[in-house]
Amino acid sequence: MYKRILVPVDGSTTSMNGLEKAIRLSKASGAKLRILHVVDGIAFSREHSMFTATAEKFRESGRKLIKAAVTQARKQQVKAESRMVENLTGRAADTIVKEAAKWNADVIVMGTHGRRGFNRLVLGSDAELVVRAASSPVLLVQPSRAKRRAGKKKK
Repeated sequence: MYKRILVPVDGSTTSMNGLEKAIRLSKASGAKLRILHVVDGIAFSREHSMFTATAEKFRESGRKLIKAAVTQARKQQVKAESRMVENLTGRAADTIVKEAAKWNADVIVMGTHGRRGFNRLVLGSDAELVVRAASSPVLLVQPSRAKRRAGKKKK
């Protein structure tokens, strides 16, 4: 079974769904859980202007996110540790793959939107890039059908 589970989180509903599944898998297998947050330069430049956000705000947000995620895991009696890595010039997927290899992760658990067609083409998919590049297995967790239906109704 698994001994080391890596789960990247970015605070999105999708990544937190991946965290929930990773916690359950870790608890069932007795595996150590590493929660990874990537301060992503591409997301930084795409989503925020230099006037409204700084890299330090992203770091602080990441620290809070990781703390909450570790607390969530430990409440479930899961051995959890965390790591925050900055990648201000590349994609988060590259960092996730490197960190998984460095830590010798047995599996990477990631939430995914399950986008198809034009949205996937335009937005890209870190999950897809991780699947293609990782040397360890990747478990992709989609939102439940109820969550997907609720998300479609909001649009």
